[in-house]
Amino acid sequence: METNDSSSKLTAIIVDDELFGRENLKKIIETYCHEVEILGTADSAANAQKLVRLYNPEVVFLDINMPVLDGFDFLEEYDERKFEVVFVTAFEEYGIKAVKAGAADYLLKPINIKELKQAIKKLLTVHNKKLKKETTPEENKIVLPESHGFNVFTEDDIVRMEAEGCYTKVFFKTGKNKIVSRTLKNFEETVSAEKFMRVHKSHLINLKCVKEYSNIDGGALTMIDGSKVEISRRKASEFMQRIKSLYTTV
Repeated sequence: METNDSSSKLTAIIVDDELFGRENLKKIIETYCHEVEILGTADSAANAQKLVRLYNPEVVFLDINMPVLDGFDFLEEYDERKFEVVFVTAFEEYGIKAVKAGAADYLLKPINIKELKQAIKKLLTVHNKKLKKETTPEENKIVLPESHGFNVFTEDDIVRMEAEGCYTKVFFKTGKNKIVSRTLKNFEETVSAEKFMRVHKSHLINLKCVKEYSNIDGGALTMIDGSKVEISRRKASEFMQRIKSLYTTV
């Protein structure tokens, strides 16, 4: 079996009203699909709901034809499904309905091991993308007005901001700058508190864009664009702590 890049297994449950169907699929997965951990099996939609509440699985291998509530009835109970669904059935005619129900895949009995592996590979791809999205913080965006619309920037595009009365002058890494009809306080309340610091009543800086610091005459910063920024005495201690939290070598 091919190995995957994920350090964790996909957790799953199997739902089938026939004992042989449940045990057969469980054995095949445990033998050929080591990326999947079967947490439990259910013989009905009602019992499957209990397992979902108990285990919160990432995948449900779901039979369609079951008494009382079939596979589609089971899915209708969930307005916002947190698990992927792989239909496992002996009937081909449900394919289109399965797609409409949002199934990740559709496997026919008897189980073809190659097709099962392909389904698992697809599930792992989706799973790993979700993990990456959850662990990668989304960059904050800043919308700045233009004469005929607006431009969208990321916070990392900005070196610093400087108050000019009721306006703010924004300095970018590109060397350009732009005057915006928003107060510096407004920007301070909008940008990421982890990245930016108000070091002076007139200056809001991107901490990652600091190049040099001098404590002579109260304190001054040199930014990566070469610009000089005054830092107030009462902000100097906080500034040093913030820098130390960003750069462990300081």
